[in-house]
Amino acid sequence: MSSPTLGGLLATLFAGVVSDAIGRRKTLIAIAALFVISAAASALAQGYWMLVIARFIGGMAFCSLMVAPMYIAEISLPEHRGKLVSINQLNIVLGFSVSYFSNYVLLQWAQSDAGWVESLALNEHLWRWMLGLELVPAVIWFALLFKIPRSPRWLLMQRLDAEAESVAGKLFSAQQIEHQLRTMRASLQQQVPPLMQRIKTVFSSKVRFALLIGLLIAIAQQITGINVIFFYAPTIFEQSGVGTNTAFAQAVWIGVVNVIFTIVAMMTIDRYGRKPLLLFGLAGIAVSMVLCSWGFNQATYEIKPQSAVVLAEQLPASAMQRLEPMIAKPYNNDVAFKAALSEHLGADASAHQGAIMAQAITMNATLVLVGITLFVAAFAVSLGPVMWVMFSEIFPNEVRAVAISVVTVVNNAVSFLVQLVFPWELANYGAAPTFAIYGVFALLSLLLVWRFLPETKGKSLEQLELELSARGN
Repeated sequence: MSSPTLGGLLATLFAGVVSDAIGRRKTLIAIAALFVISAAASALAQGYWMLVIARFIGGMAFCSLMVAPMYIAEISLPEHRGKLVSINQLNIVLGFSVSYFSNYVLLQWAQSDAGWVESLALNEHLWRWMLGLELVPAVIWFALLFKIPRSPRWLLMQRLDAEAESVAGKLFSAQQIEHQLRTMRASLQQQVPPLMQRIKTVFSSKVRFALLIGLLIAIAQQITGINVIFFYAPTIFEQSGVGTNTAFAQAVWIGVVNVIFTIVAMMTIDRYGRKPLLLFGLAGIAVSMVLCSWGFNQATYEIKPQSAVVLAEQLPASAMQRLEPMIAKPYNNDVAFKAALSEHLGADASAHQGAIMAQAITMNATLVLVGITLFVAAFAVSLGPVMWVMFSEIFPNEVRAVAISVVTVVNNAVSFLVQLVFPWELANYGAAPTFAIYGVFALLSLLLVWRFLPETKGKSLEQLELELSARGN
């Protein structure tokens, strides 16, 4: 699960430099090719490590998360930039929603008795079909990228003035072209600084304040647990005892909520600004994590005799025999209950845990669903799109790509650690303390954003460069 994020972390180290060298469009085309290779290799993986490597390659393509917003910001007018950069986030959450839905449909098909299911090996290789479907959007995206223009700001950095003027003519109205090109040229040096000089500038007093703001948002976006919710949604819902099929269905609902509130963010980000959305969203995330923590904290676990009868129809007889010492024995938390399952079932515990949890748990599962839904809504209207919008705005033109690489590497590193540690936290601390930790991080992030974050709406990239540079000195 965490290998794609590790790949993204590595690729992001170089994505900014590469996009400065060959351009934003060519970098995006190379990224799309990585997605295609990863999807095919994941579906056809012949072993565990081939699957890990295939997903690592796909994770390298995650650097599109920094290159695409940067490109969009460079072709946008200030008054539309927030909305347009947010389209990138909208497509991401649409992808999540579609993948949740397609996985749910594939799961239903795999459990049917239709003849074509067996002929396509859908029941035997369900996960291969789930991963292989990525080929469809990846190939389409790869082909369409050849139709987009190159960034006019990048073209000016490369002294390709004629092409920059031609592209600007397609992007802006006749009244806007001259002003846009003039402001772009005013902020750019006569030639692109050498790489080491750009790296040095990123850590200089000129960019210091912008870098600190970028790091604050980058860490806050991931340390509050968003990728845990997205990537482990079915697992979390299984923990509440709803069963595997219902868990996948609820994950579809989460995807839909994500899309709806990302659209809300797109409609409001240029009207109300970046900071109000972040404050509102972080407050919602903190409340949602409290709800989830409280819901799991109140849960009890016991395989009652009537539940054992139901489980006998779902589990092998050998597993039921080993479960007998647990029947009618209450457990006060999920850690103790899962430890007992591992003790009695051994290696079979993980395979049967979902079915057993559904029968043993007593809790308010609706409270957890409400909490997760609120979390996704709050994130989608704030940290999801706003982070990428601000990354594309706060850094000077000549070092924007390198600076976004730095903060995105930190973002990916925190994401990798959160995803890697989550199963361990769930097994050793339990669901209630784990969600409480995310709530504390959300509250801390809220306070820091309120204290330090500047508002950037409606300002040109060149104007922001001057204002933020002054605050760093």
